[in-house]
Amino acid sequence: MPDTNVTSTERLDDTALDRLFRRARTANAWQDRPVTDETLRQLYDLVSLGPTSANQLPGRFVFVRSPEGREKLLQAVSAGNLEKTRTAPVTAVIAYDPQFYEQLPRLFPHADAKSWFTGKPEFAERSALVNSTLQAAYLILAARSLGLDAGPMGGFDAKKTDELFLAESGWKSTMLINLGYGDHSKTFDRLPRLGFNEAAVLA
Repeated sequence: MPDTNVTSTERLDDTALDRLFRRARTANAWQDRPVTDETLRQLYDLVSLGPTSANQLPGRFVFVRSPEGREKLLQAVSAGNLEKTRTAPVTAVIAYDPQFYEQLPRLFPHADAKSWFTGKPEFAERSALVNSTLQAAYLILAARSLGLDAGPMGGFDAKKTDELFLAESGWKSTMLINLGYGDHSKTFDRLPRLGFNEAAVLA
């Protein structure tokens, strides 16, 4: 079988780095172009490969794209995010499963990791929130790697979103990410970033 490990000496070329970071922008307007089921499955498959603590994989994803789903979601979206969400081909509701640790005997079989979280709801929720947020970041990068654009948003009513989409599963939403093919004629210029010496320390 071929060696699937990527060595630390391998580096993405400038085209890939531009796509993922340097030329990428948050999308606020969208082309009238659908995102296929196959692309969404490829997107999740990539996200699932990203590392999480003890392979917890607490992130859960609802890809909203039907007219009925869209109308429901718009009930929970803040006014400033309505139009970009209304016109996005897909909106991913990023959530976490508070009972993620029930899957750990399968996902992390070489230790009794389930016992680390059982009966410790605050610890479990903290871990679920941190690691599902990490998975949300993977989703943005995976989307860009597949030729999609992404627009993450925090302006929404999480409680209402949970009631509309997650009541049966018990999952808890944390953010929304619009997905599709951005209308780059309406993309904003990049805003300032903090420099290395302002945000990083060599210790």
